[in-house]
This record gives sequence, C-alpha cells and structure tokens, in this order.
Amino acid sequence: MSIVVTGATGRLGRLTVEALLRRGIPAADIIATGRDIAKIKDLADRGITVRRADFADADGLAEAFAGADRLLLISASVPLVERVAHHRRVIDAAASAGVSLVVYTSAAHADTATTVIGTTHRETEEYLRDRGIPSVVLRNGWYLENYTGQLPQILQNGAVAGAAGEGRISAAPIADYAEAAAAVLTAEGHTGAVYELGGDESFTLAELAAAISAAAGQPVAYADLPMAEFARVLAAAGVPAELAELLADADRGMSRGEMYTDSGDLRRLIGRPPVPLAEALAVALRH
Repeated sequence: MSIVVTGATGRLGRLTVEALLRRGIPAADIIATGRDIAKIKDLADRGITVRRADFADADGLAEAFAGADRLLLISASVPLVERVAHHRRVIDAAASAGVSLVVYTSAAHADTATTVIGTTHRETEEYLRDRGIPSVVLRNGWYLENYTGQLPQILQNGAVAGAAGEGRISAAPIADYAEAAAAVLTAEGHTGAVYELGGDESFTLAELAAAISAAAGQPVAYADLPMAEFARVLAAAGVPAELAELLADADRGMSRGEMYTDSGDLRRLIGRPPVPLAEALAVALRH
C-alpha cells in the first residue's frame, strides 16, 4: 500500500510521515511531497520517496501521485482566495491517479462554521463529496502550539490577548492530529467517516491564562478584546494584516463554540487521551 502525504515540508505532514513509520509502514511505501523538496531531503535519505508537488501545478500533481493508493491532503497554506482551487486540483489529480482513499484535514465543525477559514474547508469537503472519491474527513481542532509557541511573548506581556470571550476550545498538540491521520491512513473501516477532533479537556482563554500563570509561577491575565481591536494588536505585533484578520475571525468563531468538541474522536483514533494543556505547557516551559 502506497501512501502520499502532501505538505510533508510542514510540521503536520512531517509528523504524519513519522507516525506512519512507527505504525510499521515501510519507508518505500511512503511518498512525501512538498513544494521545496530540499526541506525533506533527510526523508529521502531514509528510503522514503520524495516528490515535488505544487498545488498550483495540476500536471505536476498527477506525476507526484502516480501509483499511490491513499493520499493525505493537508489543507494548503496559501491566501484563502486560492485555497479551495488548490484543494480541487489535488482532489482531481488524486482521482486521475486512481487513488482509492483521500484523507482531508479540515477544521472543526466545518459544516456549520461561520469563520472565513471554516468556509474554505466546507467548500473543499463539498467538492470532495461531489467528486465521489472514497474519503475520510479529519476536522482538526485548534493546535496547542498556537498558544505554547507564544509563551515568551505572553510571559513578557503578562497577558493572553484574544477575542474569544468565554468560548471553550478543544485543542491538542499537532503530533496528536498527525497520529490520527496515520491511524485512518493505515486501517480499514474509516471510509466515509467525518471525525471532529480535539482535546478531551477544553478551556477558555481566561482558563488558558490561569494555566500559564500556574505553570510559569507568574501572573498572566486574559485581555478579551473586540475582534477588530484584536486584529490591530496582532498586526502591531508584526503579524501580516491578512493573517491578523483571519486569526481574529477565528477567535470570533471560538466565542460561538466553533472550536469546541466533546466527540472523543481523537482519543479513540490514537488509542489514548490527547496530551492536555497542562502537560503541553510544562514541556514548552522546559524548552
């Protein structure tokens, strides 16, 4: 069984490749793809097939997917106006290559989400269904790294800023989502499933601030801001304007419960509880 992982140059893709190897998939049966394959030369050195795949290049995608049985489509990191078109090209190329299963990393509650990001995922899910390719949809929740990666700035400022109000967030580490992807790529019985993935222990951003405060031993507060003001704060901190708007919009979705799930799907897929917030914070603070 040959498995293609798109976006292997990114963190989720690389972690999925590693998870596939741990599950006993031979290196020769894994095809790792990305736009800049120099970033994954080390995978080629380990016997993994490395191919260039640019979501904007339909012909190149067909070549990259040749001979594949299953494919993981990791949502594209491109301007959102281009994202759905990129995903459609990947799905079309997978169909032309005779791929028997496409696994797509979507977003939590993509079918009802009101966020701009959620809309692109919903449109991709609809196209995947319309094409009639056997598929599995992994609606990934928020990454804990979205917060642990900001710890130096949070501790320096003594505050977590956001626009999520009292919305609860079911976040998990990227590695746990990668394990889930590897699980559905390597086992039978998942075709047609839509999984809502997230951590078992949800939290509000105020609770996140309190957890950081307890873990770091210094006071950290939550500053709940209007969406537009939060976008301005992000932009002032150096976040590109478009991304700042998207992140603020994501927080608005969180305030509506769009990043909360109690499905337990992630725990069942990976066979253990997802890493909780307190543990992730402790690890991040040690590094």
